[in-house]
Formats: sequence, C-alpha cells, structure tokens
Amino acid sequence: MATKKRVRAKPFWERGHYSHGYWRGNTKLGSVKLGPKDNWDGVYRWEAGNFTGEATTLAEAKRAVEEAVLVGTTQLGLF
Repeated sequence: MATKKRVRAKPFWERGHYSHGYWRGNTKLGSVKLGPKDNWDGVYRWEAGNFTGEATTLAEAKRAVEEAVLVGTTQLGLF
C-alpha cells in the first residue's frame, strides 16, 4: 500500500486596504503596514515574529518579512 506524503502549505500574501498579511494556512507569519491614512510618510513598516523594520518600497518590505520568517524558523537557540 502506498503511503501519502505530507504536504506543507506554502505561505502566501493576502492584500488588504492598509496592510498586507503573510499567511501559512490559518497562521499569520508577518505583515506590512502603511502609516496613518491622512498623512502617510511614504514608509512601509513590516513585522514578522520578533523582527520589525521599515522599507521604502512594498517589494522591499515583503522581501524583508519573507527573510525574517525564514531566519526565525531556522535560528538556533543561543543557550
């Protein structure tokens, strides 16, 4: 009898009005947010786990979230 391979869900981006979310299944891995609606300063703020930062373009911010998720899942404990 053949065994089934366990398929892990691939993470994906979900677009919103003032933020984009990075999801794997029902788990939110990170997000990219805009500033206040009335006076946006042109900076994209991102957060993923314990990592946060700012970027000038949406593509850079998304790439930073994806890299932070990879580092967070593969980072070894210090002690």
